[in-house]
Amino acid sequence: MPDQQVVDLLVIGAGMAGLTAGARAVRDGLSVVVIEIGDEVGGSARYAGYAWTAPSHEVMERHNPRGETSLKRALVDRFADGITWIRSTGVDVKGAQPVLGFGQGHQFDTNHYLDTCRRSVIAAGAEILTGTDTERLLLEDGAVTGAELVAGDGTRRTVRAASTLLATGGFQGDAELRNKFVHPHADRMELRSNPHSRGAGYRLAASAGAATGSAGAGFYGHLIPSGIPFADPSDFVDLSLYYSEHALLFNLHSERFADETLGDHLTTMALLEQPESRGLLVADSRVFRDWVVGSYVKGAVAVDKFALAAKRGGRVGFAESLDELDCLPEEWGYNGPAVRAAVEEFNTMAAAGRAPTPDRLLDRAPLDRPPYYVVEAVPAITFPFHGVLIDDRARVLGEDGIPVAGLLAAGSDTGGLWHRAYAGGIASALVYGLTAAETAARTASRGPGEERKPLFQ
Repeated sequence: MPDQQVVDLLVIGAGMAGLTAGARAVRDGLSVVVIEIGDEVGGSARYAGYAWTAPSHEVMERHNPRGETSLKRALVDRFADGITWIRSTGVDVKGAQPVLGFGQGHQFDTNHYLDTCRRSVIAAGAEILTGTDTERLLLEDGAVTGAELVAGDGTRRTVRAASTLLATGGFQGDAELRNKFVHPHADRMELRSNPHSRGAGYRLAASAGAATGSAGAGFYGHLIPSGIPFADPSDFVDLSLYYSEHALLFNLHSERFADETLGDHLTTMALLEQPESRGLLVADSRVFRDWVVGSYVKGAVAVDKFALAAKRGGRVGFAESLDELDCLPEEWGYNGPAVRAAVEEFNTMAAAGRAPTPDRLLDRAPLDRPPYYVVEAVPAITFPFHGVLIDDRARVLGEDGIPVAGLLAAGSDTGGLWHRAYAGGIASALVYGLTAAETAARTASRGPGEERKPLFQ
């Protein structure tokens, strides 16, 4: 193994964004090295199954108004080309279908795709180094020219690169960064992702003078039953209480505090800011039938999330009537009669066609069909929205707003795209991974008369 080498593209992180960039780059004839701190490639994308985003600029703007405009537009405009790219690798991609009521996306086997990208990188003679960390970036006259790497056995290697891509998956695995940039108590949340995304890309970018987004941008995650630690990556989906969009959620003061119907992923951010970051989800038999035991998106395997939470020892309750909500266990800390009265008031307003406070814009149907299903919920984090700022060519921006020469970023290491809103993390990693590969191709040395066709026109 050489202790020094020169390549067109060094990719730091082998998840969705990194492997996509590596596979696209070798197809374009670039020399590539991909490194991954974990023992296996794939990252959190191993646990996904869809690529989706807003179907138009108007929809994206409506649901993510505070995101950076050029990044949002590029994601919408390039998404179809991203799906075409996946199909070009030989991976089957299903037809378009609605997601979250406003998005549109495609189901595909992310494991098959990631493994296909890995094989294509290796088949092209490029390297994928697992169990390898980045000790520091190489800086020359303000430009990033590669990195110094260290393997698990202490072996060091210097890789010089025309372009270096940061794709380490965010900093959700680092409690200090979560508390600083997400919420002062963000360390209390369960980690709904791989454990290796601990801010390596963020810190490396900062060392090169990169700009980062503002604190308070939020995070992507979902509500899960309280008191149940994740035992297996399959829990990331099985324990997520997506049905909260159709239930009522109360805080410890027996008050609703958000429009639940706008999305479980949004309610999750709101619950983090409530007392003790926990709340009570109440569903009736209609919600149980249509949503608790139903599929979140078409084609997904249905899981009885109430039964699973009960089996795993979560705080759950079953009430034959509203009156039985008065009997919530005292040790839970909720006022049972107040919760019951709040549900009754909501039902009265719904029956009269009056808007509740907060409103429920997408589902004002009453919860008046007993029995009732009660689950205490807490937030879990998948990745933060705060991150390294980039332009729409995946170039990392310096604090002066000018791109840092030689440095790219994609996926959950980046910030600016989402602000207290979300429309597809896999889609973003896919599109900006491909964009980074194209930017690297434009940067790489070319022979006389040699040109490469750009992926995005």
